[in-house]
Amino acid sequence: MSKGPADAPQKYLRTKEAAPIVGLCARTLEKHRTYGTGPNYRKVGGRVLYDIDDLHAWIALGARTSTSDTTATVVPPAKPHAARAPAYAGRRNHTC
Repeated sequence: MSKGPADAPQKYLRTKEAAPIVGLCARTLEKHRTYGTGPNYRKVGGRVLYDIDDLHAWIALGARTSTSDTTATVVPPAKPHAARAPAYAGRRNHTC
């Protein structure tokens, strides 16, 4: 993908490029897309593209001022029903 002028940042990213920006594995970002819980994306031909501004906006949804912040928006897990399943109750470590 061409970046245009050498000093211009890349505006649109593919899944593998976008995942590290939001701190997720590419597969987890794909799951978020499937369940509709992830950042906005664009379909161009057969390609999925993420706008950097949309990635940052999605990250900002999880902003908190404290652990007891009740007004904060919750960014759901990639598979909402899995997060409530008893088998996943104690799992915290996810590897890519």
